[in-house]
Amino acid sequence: MSEPAPPLAGIRVIDLTRLLPGPFATLRLAQWGAEVIKIEGPADQGQDDPTRYMGRTRADAEAGEPSLSFRMLNAGKALRTLDLRDDEGREALIDACRDADLLIEGFRPGVMARLGLGWDVLHEINPRLVMCAISGYGQKSIWSQRAGHDINYIAMAGVLGQIGTDDGEIAVPNFQIGDLLGGSQAALAGMLAALIAAQRTGLGRFVDISMTHEVARHNVLAAATLATAGRAAPAGRDLLSGGAPCYGVYRTSDGRHLAVGALELKFWRQLCEAIGRPHWADRHWSRGEAPGSEPAMSLKKELAALLADQPLTHWAKVFEEVDCCVTPVLHLHESQAHPLFFS
Repeated sequence: MSEPAPPLAGIRVIDLTRLLPGPFATLRLAQWGAEVIKIEGPADQGQDDPTRYMGRTRADAEAGEPSLSFRMLNAGKALRTLDLRDDEGREALIDACRDADLLIEGFRPGVMARLGLGWDVLHEINPRLVMCAISGYGQKSIWSQRAGHDINYIAMAGVLGQIGTDDGEIAVPNFQIGDLLGGSQAALAGMLAALIAAQRTGLGRFVDISMTHEVARHNVLAAATLATAGRAAPAGRDLLSGGAPCYGVYRTSDGRHLAVGALELKFWRQLCEAIGRPHWADRHWSRGEAPGSEPAMSLKKELAALLADQPLTHWAKVFEEVDCCVTPVLHLHESQAHPLFFS
């Protein structure tokens, strides 16, 4: 029996985006079978994708190759250069849009319209075209013209302030929540929904993705705490941010860490049995020990002291056969070599 065609086979995508949010979204579209045409401006005018040069090695340069990041993000795409600031480039893009299903761009709001390539123009040329615009703060918000990057978007969404410990220090994650969740994933959801509607009705639509607003929409649990308690929990003191002994990161004697995710009572009880502390079994948030409270933080310190007494290998062996949601915190190279990713 032959393999079925990829789900997006026959879908043509025009990709005007740069850096991470848009290129990762269109990478996924390409992996699902879409034909993706990535269009960059002239390199000699500094209009190409800056990711070409981020982390570019000497070997890359000598081979005439862009950076590995660029190659990873743009695998499977056709690459084309157009100068959208001149008539020839604009006409070439308009021609490409006539039989395209989707166009995605990441310019500052208003740029496409100033180039004569706004939604009204492209929709008239191809009524079934879906156009997606990814920006930091949305096309029509009071901050639409402000520059920003991932760190700014998650800061304004109230997320960065939650990523830290109970000593008040904020940790900047080396994972781009705003770009990838607020940008790439939100754009994929919006684009695919709009493509389904276009296939059903024959009419495309404009998909406005504000990375800041999309991150804020995903911040459900913290927003619920704010609404019910009248204030957000301080960093490191909410149920899922370190305020409950059953859910947090603990250092081991060799400087490594364990991720403890014994969120449900049944898992917490099995953890307590495994470490020889059965009398802790009912000291759980579901039994009234509130996250961030003095009793919870005191027990967390006791658990931290216990886990810090042995190396990671010891605890990995202890928890190997115990069903209580405890895993080692792997370094990236360890994660990439783990059998989980080859099974």
